Amino acid sequence: MFIEQIEIYKAPIKLKEPFKISLGSYAYATNIVIVLKTSSCLTGYGECSPFMSIHGESIETAYIIGQYLAKAMIGSSVLPIQACVDSMDAVVYGNACIKSAFNIALYDLAAQQAKQPLYKFLGGENTKQIQTDYTISIDAVDKMAADARKIVEKGFKIIKVKVGGTKEEDVERIKQIRAAVGDEIPLRIDANQGWTVDTAIDILNQLEPYNIQHCEEPISRSLYAELPKIRQACSIPLMADESCCDHMDAQRLIDIQAVDLFNIKLSKSAGIDKALKIIAKAEANDMKIQLGGFLESRLGFTAAAHVALTSNAIIYFDFDTPLMFQEDPIIGGIEYKPEGFIEVPESIGLGASYDPQYLSGLEKMIVK
Repeated sequence: MFIEQIEIYKAPIKLKEPFKISLGSYAYATNIVIVLKTSSCLTGYGECSPFMSIHGESIETAYIIGQYLAKAMIGSSVLPIQACVDSMDAVVYGNACIKSAFNIALYDLAAQQAKQPLYKFLGGENTKQIQTDYTISIDAVDKMAADARKIVEKGFKIIKVKVGGTKEEDVERIKQIRAAVGDEIPLRIDANQGWTVDTAIDILNQLEPYNIQHCEEPISRSLYAELPKIRQACSIPLMADESCCDHMDAQRLIDIQAVDLFNIKLSKSAGIDKALKIIAKAEANDMKIQLGGFLESRLGFTAAAHVALTSNAIIYFDFDTPLMFQEDPIIGGIEYKPEGFIEVPESIGLGASYDPQYLSGLEKMIVK
């Protein structure tokens, strides 16, 4: 099975309202879609969601670099996938986000050829319950508390809260959200690198009474060596996100006992290969994992859901952002059920594709 044509699409989708984190505000999901067409008449789909503040990539740079990668990959055999990964790495260093879209599409094709759902191709079983949280953007305290009430009214049972402001603001945000939703709803917080070391310690200790499940990336990822200090001073578990992009990052954090958990995102790990390597590191060190994402559509999160079924170490799920889109151009894919539960497709391969009519209206480049 050889790659005969590669299509690269810019796929911006407007959000219902801006998504705000400490690193910026986003009105659109600015994603890239990759479509691989083969000599076996199989078609593979992949997607990535570049964030300049995290990946150092944008929709524009990913679109351009994607063309270099496509020219290197055209005519190649889909299997072994590692050969295609190596060919991408030989073209350009880094650019993990756009590489992840190609990687997902390759795995889609490989699983289709094996006539298996992707999770089964990866050695997983569809036996666990996947329940997503729902995220509250960082905003004024009153709005965040009101948003929390709306989330609970919609039936979601887990809330993730974006923080990363001042100590006084963030403590009050959690205090008011907890008052709005009661004591039973688990709260997860994500500072997106927004605090200093001392501020993180102070805030996390003040938030100890509020049943916080874990805290993601409290300080700048460049200061990862300071995470053990925070971890030793606080009881709330720490989760690495921006500081853990691949298995090498994971090993560095393990070596210094920096965090309790890892947050894996396929757009951050260059796709499925390195995500599986992070999972293996976590398993070997008895660590738990959250599977999440950026602003991918249901297609990108379908890939994440398949990966989530490969390990019992993966116990947390942050799959909510497709629910924030004004439109849903995906055929097949994961389905959202009441209370945030997610159903993974049993069809072969990824089990998700983009609506051809939607793709026909997008800016694209074809390499063949």
